[in-house]
Amino acid sequence: MTSARPLRVAMIGYGFMGAAHSVGWRQAPHVFDLARPVEMAVVVGRNADAVASAAAKWGWAESATDWREVIERPDIDIVDIVTPGDSHAEIAIAALEAGKHVLCEKPLANTVAEAEAMAEAAERARARGIRSMVGFTYRRVPAVTLLRDMIAEGAVGTVQQVRAAYRQDWLVDPRMPLAWRLQKEHAGSGALGDIGAHIIDMTRFVTGLDIDSVTGTLETIVKERPLQAAGSGLSGSAGEGVGQVTVDDAAIFTGRLSNGALASFEATRFATGRKNALTIEVSGDRGALAFDLEDLNSLRFYDRTAPEGRQGFTQILVTEPVHPYVSAWWPAGHMLGYEHGFSHQVVDLVEAIDAGTDPHPSFAEGLSVQRVLDAVERSSNNDSAWTGVTAGIPVA
Repeated sequence: MTSARPLRVAMIGYGFMGAAHSVGWRQAPHVFDLARPVEMAVVVGRNADAVASAAAKWGWAESATDWREVIERPDIDIVDIVTPGDSHAEIAIAALEAGKHVLCEKPLANTVAEAEAMAEAAERARARGIRSMVGFTYRRVPAVTLLRDMIAEGAVGTVQQVRAAYRQDWLVDPRMPLAWRLQKEHAGSGALGDIGAHIIDMTRFVTGLDIDSVTGTLETIVKERPLQAAGSGLSGSAGEGVGQVTVDDAAIFTGRLSNGALASFEATRFATGRKNALTIEVSGDRGALAFDLEDLNSLRFYDRTAPEGRQGFTQILVTEPVHPYVSAWWPAGHMLGYEHGFSHQVVDLVEAIDAGTDPHPSFAEGLSVQRVLDAVERSSNNDSAWTGVTAGIPVA
């Protein structure tokens, strides 16, 4: 690590994603040779006692309750936003206008209009050397980055079909209380935006193709739930009374990619027995590649150019030093986990800030994902009619 001035980080929010981002900020400077030192300066939340406890637990130097005061502080360089989606636009735009680099969790916003305003603010800030990035962290799982690289090198040939799904089951129990993720005014959408955004971005990322049009259906399976007394992340306890679920529980849609290929998508929090099953399979005229987050250290590769009688899916164990990000970690064959992607996210953001280059995915790319989410919702509201996606930003 160089002796350059440290980049001081303020994180706004301290729930499930706050814990994951804190691990990334804490680990990355100790494992990777970053171009700039990083300091975990302050974490911000509305409850003074709770956020102080989070700061002590996760290694932040101090805590605060007013994000507006924090982003105006001259000693803060990066603002990391891990709040619910209804506050992303206000915080991100204010931080960018205050001259802070911004990392914002996905999906970028709750609406296309908010995402457009954020992308415009990011472009204005970019002219002043201020960088911004969306936290689509699964891009930085080494096997996913390798999958992208292999497709770019021609391993599957011309992409003809994509199958992507993100399946969880944490809402199967109707007694699960009404958390903020189940309220449209806070979350924007349900499974579609929360986990469907990941498979939309991953499809764009690994194939290099846009999604031009969609046909989809959204369904709310349990329409009423107990009000939440207390909770954090994907768990909570029920209190008195019930409330309406105002987002989707499951989203199933088909997309037409920019090269004419078809893609199928499923995002659900009602897939009984599936805890965090993000899968993608890309089929082409020369081969296929498949990834499963529940087996995140490997890829499956089918090579149609292999001799007849020797063809079949083979496993690539993505733990070699030549694989993306891996050389900084353990000897070959030693596994990485969910949390390592957040360290890789820090590495890429810090390196881009130091080099004066644009990190990816940008707010403009986050806007492209938001437009696909919007098109799926419009299709579902129109008897699942094929619906065009407003022209997106080229994939990076």
